Amino acid sequence: MARNILCRAGDLLQLNKLTLVTGARLCTQAKTEPLTLRQQNNGIRRIILNNPRKRNALSLSMLQSLRNDILIDANSDELRVIIISANGPVFSSGHDLKELTSLQGREYHTQVFLACSEVMTLIQDIPVPVIAMVNGVATAAGCQLVASCDIAIVTEKSTFATPGVNVGLFCSTPAVAIGRAVPRKVAMEMLFTGTPISARDALLHGLVSKVVPEERLEEETLAVAQRICQASQPVVALGKATFHRQMAQGRDAAYATASKVMVDNLALRDGQEGIRAFIEKRKPVWNHAAEKAHE
Repeated sequence: MARNILCRAGDLLQLNKLTLVTGARLCTQAKTEPLTLRQQNNGIRRIILNNPRKRNALSLSMLQSLRNDILIDANSDELRVIIISANGPVFSSGHDLKELTSLQGREYHTQVFLACSEVMTLIQDIPVPVIAMVNGVATAAGCQLVASCDIAIVTEKSTFATPGVNVGLFCSTPAVAIGRAVPRKVAMEMLFTGTPISARDALLHGLVSKVVPEERLEEETLAVAQRICQASQPVVALGKATFHRQMAQGRDAAYATASKVMVDNLALRDGQEGIRAFIEKRKPVWNHAAEKAHE
């Protein structure tokens, strides 16, 4: 299991003695109280950050556990959407600063940020949509996690910030995701000042998808997830991959990419089934397999 990796840190990361002791303590804690919880039902996987005592900090062990929960059976026909939420009043406070002191050393620090970048890119690269369900504070890498998800549904009391500059560690990696989610000047103000923005401002600037009352958060999030489950799995997977690819391209290249994918989509059996169902005025019957109807 990913959360046990720190137990073998001497082999995997070649950390110093102090770091090994720290890792062993984290590993012992993880055995009794998992850092993340995972459950799946009717195509919806719930991943819950489960270390409220440490404000759901994205420690190396937390990142490894989150990565494992995302990756396991990611290509299964039974998985249609992932929801990431958290226990406690803080969605995530970002990296565990105790792991970022000189005692841990440069090699350990490198492992932390490589693991974080891997998780954030994985969220966008896996074939199913990922929804952040936020009810509280999301700061630094926690805000980065929200920005990396495909959809974010949050409560009115939620706030978002990149306060690293105030503790001497500029939020450069969170800026990658946040800078691609909000206008540049909004991102720069967040990064230079560390001042939190409200849920409503996050919605206004495009960091989140929807703001709802706290008592309706679960209902609203599940409604979006269930709606996604009603669509064809290979069509959604193709659409997600294409969206992220063309967003990194110039206009003309993006149109060329998207046009080719539209033709590929039409060649899918589910693509033709959807068109026939529309013409015949009936509900489509998806086979959820990437089978071709024609070449």
